[in-house]
Amino acid sequence: MNQKQLIYNRKATFTYEIQRTIEAGIELQGFEVKALKAGKASLDGSYITVRQGEIFLVHATISAYQANNHPADFVPDRERKLLISKKEISELDSIVGTKNSGLTLIPLSVYMKNNRIKIEIALARGKKKFDKRESIKKREAGRDIARDLK
Repeated sequence: MNQKQLIYNRKATFTYEIQRTIEAGIELQGFEVKALKAGKASLDGSYITVRQGEIFLVHATISAYQANNHPADFVPDRERKLLISKKEISELDSIVGTKNSGLTLIPLSVYMKNNRIKIEIALARGKKKFDKRESIKKREAGRDIARDLK
């Protein structure tokens, strides 16, 4: 399996507690594929929503590949349709759609797998402030241990 990571949502694992991950395809235009391969994209502040039996990536920014050479109707942060099975969409909609679940869908990374662009999405629960502090403490402890072992 040949995988090359194109972009990664670094804030996702700090802000959310990941419950489950799912791989999906993403519907893109040709110049968006080139921009992704060049690393001109960001997942900061993006999320995933389910609407009318379809699933969409919202607020993900894919900049123009060439600043002066893009279509007139180009919108960098347009909604992009994700490609997964109807069964998975209905399952995710039932989990996220309930008021008491507290779960949301977020994008983790965009990568190439066998010359196809895929997106890894996660079913996640938002962390509380004390959980974030605990994550910072664990990270700093790991750095201290690594520094001492050098």
